[in-house]
Parts: sequence; C-alpha cells; structure tokens
Amino acid sequence: MSQPISPVSGQQGSDARSHAASISGLEAENQALRARLAYLVEQLERNHDIMGRHQAFDLEIVGASTFPELIGTIFRTLPVVSGLDGVTLSLVDEGDDILVVMEKLGVDFSAFPQMLFVHHTGELGFMAAAEGAPPLPLLGPFDAAVHGPRFPASEVALRSVALVPLLRNKRLIGSLNLASSDAARFTPALGTDFIEHMASIIAICLENVISNEMLKYIGLTDALTGVYNRRYIDRRLLEEIARARRQQYCIACMYIDIDHFKRVNDTHGHQGGDEVLREVAARIRHELRRSDALGRFGGEEFVVLLIDADLASATLVAERIRASIAGAPFELSGAAHASVSVSIGVASLPSQSDQLPIEMVAQQLVAHADQALYQAKAGGRNLVVSASA
Repeated sequence: MSQPISPVSGQQGSDARSHAASISGLEAENQALRARLAYLVEQLERNHDIMGRHQAFDLEIVGASTFPELIGTIFRTLPVVSGLDGVTLSLVDEGDDILVVMEKLGVDFSAFPQMLFVHHTGELGFMAAAEGAPPLPLLGPFDAAVHGPRFPASEVALRSVALVPLLRNKRLIGSLNLASSDAARFTPALGTDFIEHMASIIAICLENVISNEMLKYIGLTDALTGVYNRRYIDRRLLEEIARARRQQYCIACMYIDIDHFKRVNDTHGHQGGDEVLREVAARIRHELRRSDALGRFGGEEFVVLLIDADLASATLVAERIRASIAGAPFELSGAAHASVSVSIGVASLPSQSDQLPIEMVAQQLVAHADQALYQAKAGGRNLVVSASA
C-alpha cells in the first residue's frame, strides 16, 4: 500500500525544481554572456585589424614622394583596407595649373580615371554648416544623376556614398569620394569623425606632394619663357629614347635659333628682346602637341622633342613653326614692332640606335639637329634643313 507524500517531502521537490530552473536560467544567462563576450572580442579584434590597416595606409601615403605615387596608393589601397567599391578624388584646379604641370612632369592620367579635376569649389556640391564654418561630409543613397560623374570607372552597382571635403587651413581644396554597394554603409545618421580624419591626412599629403611637384617643375622650367630648361630636355630625351625602344616608335628633334637676335636687343633693348623670346616660345608651342617637349637651351636657342614623329612629319611641323614666326610681326611694348625669323635644324633617331647606349644616341640626335641648324644659317636663315641622324 502506497504511502501518502508528506508535506515536507512535497516542499523539498518544489525547491529542487526551483533550484534546477535557477541553475538552468543561470546557464542560459552565462551562455548568452559568453556569446556576447565572444562577439565583443571578435569586434575588438576586427576593429583592431581595421585600425592597423588604416594606420599602415596612413604611413604609406605620408611616405609618397610623387603625385602619381600618392594617388596610385590611395586608389589601390584604400578600397581594400576600407572595404569600399569606389574611391575617387576631386581636386579644385581653377586654371588647370595642377593638371598641366603634372602632365608636363610625365603623369599619365589615363592610368588614373579616379582622379578628377574641377574648376570651382561650387562644383563639389558642399554646403557650409554655418557662416564661416567648414563644409560637412555628405552621406546618403547613391544617385546616378548626382554622383555618377564622381565614379566614372565603377564596375559594380553603387548604393551609398560619402563625399568628404578635403580641407587645408579651412580652405576647400577638393573632395574624397567614397562609395559602397551596401545601401546601409553610408547614411546621414552615421558618425563621420573617422572619415573626416582620413580625409584630413589625405589633404595634407596632397598639398605637400603637389607643392613639391610644383617646385620640381619650377626647377625644370625657364623662368623667362615658361618652357622647359635644358636640364629637363636632357633628362626627358633619355626617357623618351628608352620608351621609343620599347614601344618601337620614332623620335625627332628640332634645334631652333632666332635669326639676328642681337639686332633685336640693339634696336628694342633687352626688354624688347625678352618679349620676343616669350612670343617665339608661344608660337612654337602653339604648333606642338601636348606630348611634345619644348625647351630653351639658353640665349635665343630652343630645342623641341617630337614624340612618335618621323623625319618627314617633323620637317612639316618645323615649316609651320618657321612660317608662324616669320608670317606676322611681333608687337612689343610701347607700340613697337619687330620682324623676327628663325632657322631650324631637324634630325631623327638613327636606324641603328638600338645598338648604341642611350646617352650616346641622345647626344648624336641633338648634335645632328644642331648641324642641320648650322646648314640652315649658312643657307641664308629663315630656313628649315633636315638631316637624318
């Protein structure tokens, strides 16, 4: 016969069940806490990794010494370290000074479609937060009509963007443009301290590199005429000969001398002579392509490098230059006029130049153009003479 359960033993059973439930609850809470802790550790490690990669990126761009090295690093590395689908830069270049100087220093912008130039700060689209305050980043959904021109080389569908002002001493110099295929990546509610800090470092690096490149350009430029100096032409000639060997194209050289330049100085003074030199340089430059190079070798002598041009085509260009200079009088200050002509010698690379050292080929090319110039002078001046080097 079964015994009835006493009140004491019933209470003990209830307590046991409560204790078991309590333990189960604690275990569940511990598991949740452990999962939360694991998540926080994972996030901490992820953030530490992200910070480490960005610090490495900062060091890399700070160490960049040239404009192409800097922007190449930004466009190559920043999308990787930040997990972005689009990174471009817009720079304010009112008179195309940066663009022209960089191209003259050999920067090939076709290799950097992410590098954009605008003529006015208003084209960047920023609005100041308050009077005198710097503009704020713009974050939100990608709009093809508005943002499409900022990301011309995008190969994926972009969903969100961040346009971050590049500021130097409160002056707007451009925009760092970031894009993602994730619609939630950049929203107006997102904090911008990190991307503003990144943009400030990029702005400093850009300003420093551009300043250094400008100084380099000045050191390779003739102060009077604004064309290259002999140092640049000598260096450029070696580079172009090496490139011509690799890509199998022709190079031609012109040696140009202003006829009877002493008479110009004697008649119009040195100021008039300087004006003539500047105008001669301008008329020569007008007949050249952007890929060609014009340099003043000193006094009244100029040298032109024609890239991917054979002797016949170079001679036609030389004739245009000669006719342009002789065809119209030079207007000088004080309502004075001067009739000016030039003699030009033209030479091209020797067919056997591939077997000779580049330095020797460069010397021979300029020497043959100089010899042709001498023949043009001896032939009566205001003349073009061609001689295959």
